[in-house]
Amino acid sequence: MKKIVVLISGSGSNLQALIDAEAQGDLGGHIALVVSNKKAAYGLVRAAEENIPTLVRTLKEYKDSGKTREDYDRDLAALIEATLTPDLIVLAGWMHILSAAFIDKFKGKIINLHPALPGELDGAHAIDRAYEEFKAGTRARTGIMVHHVIPEVDKGDPILTKEIPCVAGDTLKMLEERIHAAEHQLLPDAVRLVLQHSDKGL
Repeated sequence: MKKIVVLISGSGSNLQALIDAEAQGDLGGHIALVVSNKKAAYGLVRAAEENIPTLVRTLKEYKDSGKTREDYDRDLAALIEATLTPDLIVLAGWMHILSAAFIDKFKGKIINLHPALPGELDGAHAIDRAYEEFKAGTRARTGIMVHHVIPEVDKGDPILTKEIPCVAGDTLKMLEERIHAAEHQLLPDAVRLVLQHSDKGL
């Protein structure tokens, strides 16, 4: 069984989508570890309810002791490696930009969910920015993608994408809900696709 590590920072709704897909036999692998950079992330509760091992490491601990983000990333990669050998690492609402110190350890094995289409709205607050552009009349649709992770933020090759329409009368909350519902479908599909391709040596 392919081993999946999921990195989270918050409520873990996309983690829940992966848990549900695994329970239905639709994920193509087993969630073997959930890692959070926030001690209070509700996703840790979701993992505990499913008896999935968890690991918490905060960047603040490193900064408080005079260490760097690269130190954090390097140590986090080592901790994951010491626990298991992952076939895939999924960034599902992971709000920390990983440096090459982490990415190079798992080259080709890290994917990220981002609430925008390739080449649009890279980086943080993509939904907020899409909504502001929609209100300004310069955007009629946005989207989501799952992509391979490289050091350049949100620039890795896309695996799956989906357009999301902006609808007249939308509030930010309405757009967010439409995007999150689509994410919960797209992310498990992308995980399954990547693991299938790894079986074929692609």
